Amino acid sequence: MRDAVIVSTARTPLGKAFRGAFNATLVPTLAGHAVKAAVARAGLEGPEVDDVVMGCVLTQGSGAPNVARLALLRAGLPVTVSGQTIDRQCSSGLMAIAIAAKQIIVDGQQIAVGAGVDSISTVQGGNYWIQADPELIAMHNDVYMPMIDTAEVVAER
Repeated sequence: MRDAVIVSTARTPLGKAFRGAFNATLVPTLAGHAVKAAVARAGLEGPEVDDVVMGCVLTQGSGAPNVARLALLRAGLPVTVSGQTIDRQCSSGLMAIAIAAKQIIVDGQQIAVGAGVDSISTVQGGNYWIQADPELIAMHNDVYMPMIDTAEVVAER
């Protein structure tokens, strides 16, 4: 049986919801910063990453619809890297790390990022919509494409 090991860690800075310096930082930017730092600290290149698994309880606002995908793109990883978001409430981040480890041990992946993110100040108080991240759109114009449009692109290809 293969082993999975943690070779790098990174975290976002802590802030005070609604009052801190990061209270308006969009979720892909916040999570992308940590993913980028962890990948760099491990001495990896973006294309080496097989998957980013990210736990998030409140995937609304700028974190919708798939915060793992948005964060990995915001981190500068290529579009060929997949991302999946896990919602297991208070243990979402821990579950994401467990899934990433399982993908290495059982599924044959070489490198997976397991992470967790929530930006409570950006989703409390009825912010239950998709808030597009303009910097991410500048990087990847089609990132918020609806599934029906995605299906058309896939069919055309």
